[in-house]
Parts: sequence; structure tokens; C-alpha cells
Amino acid sequence: MIERLRGQVIFRDHESITLDVNGVGYLIYCANPFAYDINDEKERHIYTYQHVREDAIRLYGFSTREERVLFSRLLQVSGIGPKGGLAILAEGNAALVVQAIEEENEAMLVKFPGIGKKTARQMILDLKGTLDVTLPHKSEGVNVQSVMPMQTGALQEAMEALRALGYGEKEIKKCEKALQHEELEADEYVRRSLRLMVER
Repeated sequence: MIERLRGQVIFRDHESITLDVNGVGYLIYCANPFAYDINDEKERHIYTYQHVREDAIRLYGFSTREERVLFSRLLQVSGIGPKGGLAILAEGNAALVVQAIEEENEAMLVKFPGIGKKTARQMILDLKGTLDVTLPHKSEGVNVQSVMPMQTGALQEAMEALRALGYGEKEIKKCEKALQHEELEADEYVRRSLRLMVER
């Protein structure tokens, strides 16, 4: 298993980044690719999880080992796959997810795409008391300010990222309407949208 990669982010789209490591480009799926700066030469440390299926081998990337641990634990819950795990971590505050599990807050957990009451209950049963990792309030080692210029295109790209995470059109349209007059960068649009959905 590839535990960690260090390199320069040379490309990103709404669901992944390409990390150049000594001339080799690694395709890495992330919860919020817009959190990674692509216009400087600074190297990034990305902790990875290698997911193997019959038809695909994919790398998933995280800014801390703790986030990766939580992702791997989430995958052990019946009904949660990699896409669902990324959606749960996308807002960038994994500590809130741990808190919801420990406090048996099903109402918060079911707000994530693909998580119904049965899966939320399973998360609590399987994970409560086992998440003995210290999770930071915000991601470390990531430039959370995208260098993309403030423009309406950033909002559209952020909405595409939400679609990639599995959120429905109704929820996305509400977020788009709420944020359409804001001048933010794509990363912050994603974070604000996820915050809006979790708080409702």
C-alpha cells in the first residue's frame, strides 16, 4: 500500500488531483480537490488510501493521517463506499463527524448523501468508542485558498464537485441560490455549501 506521496499538484478537476512525484503523475481522488493550490511549485504531502476492486484500483488522498484513518473506518461500515466516505469528510471538519458518532446524532449523519437512518445507526454501532484518534479542526498541510480567480466559474465548479460527492440537484440548487451573490473561490464555495447542508 502507498502510505504517503510528496509532490506538486499539477492538475485538478471536480473530483481528483494529479500529483507529480519525480516525473510520475498519480491520480488521487479527494474530498475537495479545490483545496489544493496548482499554481505554485510547493510540494504537498498527501496521505493515501489504496482501494482495490475487481474493475479498478484507486488512490484516495487526505491532508492528515487522522483523516485517512477515519476514512478507512467508515469503509468498514456496511453501506458506505469510497464515494460516501469522501462526502462525509468533504467539509474539512472530521472532528464534527466523530462527535456526531459519539453523541449518536443520527440527524446530522443522515444529511450526508447516501446515508439513511439504517446506515447512520450502523455507523454509530460500529464506530462509537473506536475512533481514538485526535482529529484537527481543519485540514493541515493544505492551502485551503485556491488560486483560482474569483468568478462565477468557481461557483459552477464547486457545484460540480458536490455532484461528484453524490449530493442531489435539489440540495445543490439551494446552495447555489444561497451563495450566488458571494464572491468566493471554488474551495470555499464547496465548504460553505456543505456547511449549509449539514446545518439545515
